This record gives sequence, structure tokens and C-alpha cells, in this order.
Amino acid sequence: MANNTPHAIRGTQDIFGADAEAFAFVVETFEHMRKLYRFRRAEMPVFEKTEVFARSIGETTDVVSKEMYSFEDRGGESLTLRPEFTAGIARAYLTNGWQQHAPLKLVTHGPLFRYERPQKGRYRQFHQIDAEIIGAAEPQADVELLAMADQLLKELGVADGVTLQLNTLGDADSREAWRSALVGYFRDVQGELSEDSQERLEKNPLRILDSKDPRDRKFVADAPQIDDFLSGEAQDFFGAVIGGLDAAGVAYERNKALVRGLDYYRHTAFEFVTDRLGAQGTVLGGGRYDGLMESLGGPATPAVGWAAGIERLAMLVGERSEAELEVAVVAENTEREGEAARLVSIYRNAGVVAELFATGSPRKRFDRAMKVNPAAVVSLDIRDGEKREAIKHIRENARVADIFAAFVTHE
Repeated sequence: MANNTPHAIRGTQDIFGADAEAFAFVVETFEHMRKLYRFRRAEMPVFEKTEVFARSIGETTDVVSKEMYSFEDRGGESLTLRPEFTAGIARAYLTNGWQQHAPLKLVTHGPLFRYERPQKGRYRQFHQIDAEIIGAAEPQADVELLAMADQLLKELGVADGVTLQLNTLGDADSREAWRSALVGYFRDVQGELSEDSQERLEKNPLRILDSKDPRDRKFVADAPQIDDFLSGEAQDFFGAVIGGLDAAGVAYERNKALVRGLDYYRHTAFEFVTDRLGAQGTVLGGGRYDGLMESLGGPATPAVGWAAGIERLAMLVGERSEAELEVAVVAENTEREGEAARLVSIYRNAGVVAELFATGSPRKRFDRAMKVNPAAVVSLDIRDGEKREAIKHIRENARVADIFAAFVTHE
């Protein structure tokens, strides 16, 4: 007999049980950090005009040319499911008058969509947390975001084995001088580079530096380095970031090969990396993108931000159990189901995690309650025509006992 049950779309996932608890823990901890650092919260549309991503991410990037889910709506306009948050946030900043809040500290989280080969910790629908500071040109903004990210990983309990890698891309002039030197250097060996790097040479030469292809790696070691092209201002900026991290107690390593290919990235680039997730080692990454607003037609606006995959952080967090059940309230007689429901409400209103057992066979409800391992079981029954109340403590809980005693006294 044919099975007509629909299957999930390849590259998507249903999250449940301990995995869902780990996912929620990441989001809850991020929300705690958001309040601790006084970041505002925003909810962004799931789809935008395609041009928002094509103009900001760059039409020659793999994301735009190969990975975006784009479609025409009924009016013939091209729309795209968001592959990342920053472009949409930049569009909102320019169109909604958010400049009045600058410097704006903003967070969001939710699903993103990219058509790519599914692999461990990576899906076609995935979820990210995202933090941005827009309108702050000072290196202190970079330091605050990095300190926030570092504390988030510690609060999640995943900081062991995770390293902050840090680099500078310099200001616009420094970056352009470095880019020209890289083009000249790699052009001399163009025929020996990988096909991808040959294509990137004129459009995106910085991306060659983070290529994993052995044909490229042998040339990368001797390629021109950004430090040789940094202006005095760019040196001072990076020095201030490093000094701020030292003052905040945030450990880091310099990684001169860490780059961002798009022209609007400036100054700080960073990634928190680990070897605990296989080949895909980045758990959180970001940088300063002072040129992005101009690419969208807005005024020059300094900005810095980071994003992290919730699924990947949840994998590092590991399985988490549901909240401990503090009390199970059992109606062992159908005539006491209303009272049991009222007692459960009293517990919950007092902030006690409680569950009601008032369905199925009354004789089996107590056994079912014991199987979920509560700290205490309260039983409401009728025996020999008289109401009976009892409490069984598996683990001592004074609040549960006090509320039970008050309930019995008023019955």
C-alpha cells in the first residue's frame, strides 16, 4: 500500500524535544544579553525586494548568483526570501527614519533561506541571531559587540575551545591599495590558481586569501598583507579595538588571512571559530561595514555587526531537558477534577512549574504522574465518601508544600 504521507523538504528540519530546548536556550540567552547591553529589538520582514540583497551583498557573490530564493509576485516584482539580516536592517534604517536613534544598537533573530548543499549544522532554512550598532564610527562600538558575543558564548557554556580570530581590513584607502597589490601579485600566477580564484581575481581578490584549495594556498602565504598598507588612522583604529578587548578581558588571536570580499567592509573583521563542528568551524562572525548604506543609496553611515547560527550554537550547547516539573497534581477521582485544575492554576500563578493529571483512567493517573519525575505529587481523591488530600515529596520544595498546606486549610 502506497504511503502518501508528505515528507519534509530536503534541507529543512523539524526541531523538537531536547533539540528544541537547546534552540530555545540559545534564543533566551541572546535575549538576556540584549537587555544587559541595552540593545533594541526589531522584527524584520521574511522577504524583501531582490534589489536590496543584490545591491548590498553584491551580484557577483555566490549568495546572490546561486543561493537566493527569489520569485516574482503577482505584480511582477522580484522578491527574495532573506538570506541574511544586515541588508534588510540597512534598508529599514534608511526608509523608516531610524537615523534619529543613532547610534542605534539593534538585535533581531529568525529564519533565513539559502539554496546550498545541506550538511552538518547547515540547512536551506536556518536561523540566526544578529546584533548591529549603526551610526557609531568609534572603535568602542566594535569592542562592545565583541564583548557581547564573548559573554554570550560564555553564558551558553560553549566558550571552551572557541577562539576569537581578529583582523583589520583598513580604511577605504588602505583597503584599495592592498586590493591593487593583491591583483598584481595573483595576476602573475593566474594560470596556476583554482578556477574559482581566477574568476575572483578582478572582481573579489581578497576572497582568494581564504581559499581552501591547495592550488591557491601555496601562493597565499607570500601574498601582500594588509599591515603594509594601513594608514596611520587605520592603525590607530585597530589599536583601539585591541586595547578595548584587552581592557574588557576578551581573548583573541590575530588572523591576517581573515577577510571580507565586499568593498563596503572596513576596519574590523572577526570570527569565533571552533573545531567541534567539523569543517564548518565558524560559530559567530561579523565586522565593520561602513560603506553599506551608500551602496543602498543612503548617506555614508558607519556600522558594525555580527551574526551567529542558532542551530550551530544549539549543537554546541548539546541536549537540554525540559524545565523540571515541580509538582504534579493528580485527580484520582473524577469528582475532584475541578479542584485539581484550580490547584494547578494556584501553583502556576505563584510561578511554580505544575502539570495536571486529570485524563484517562483515574486509577492510572498517579502512576503516570510519577513517571514524569516531578519534585512532588499532590493527590486529590475521595475515599469512603470523604475528600482526601496527600502530598508525596520526591525532592523537597518548600513553595510546593506551603501552597498545598494553604489549599487544604481553605478546602
